[in-house]
Amino acid sequence: MDVAGSHWTYEAVQALISLAREGAPVSVISLKLKRSVTEVRAKLNDLGVTPAAEV
Repeated sequence: MDVAGSHWTYEAVQALISLAREGAPVSVISLKLKRSVTEVRAKLNDLGVTPAAEV
């Protein structure tokens, strides 16, 4: 996967969308994609995808 702060590849975006649709919280997505919570939230916002609530 991409390192933090780098360009989002098509594969990384697809993984992000898939995880978000499965209901994974942003904290889990950030760990799986090796990106910061801020980056994940920003990309989800760019894509118009609402993340699952943290529990």
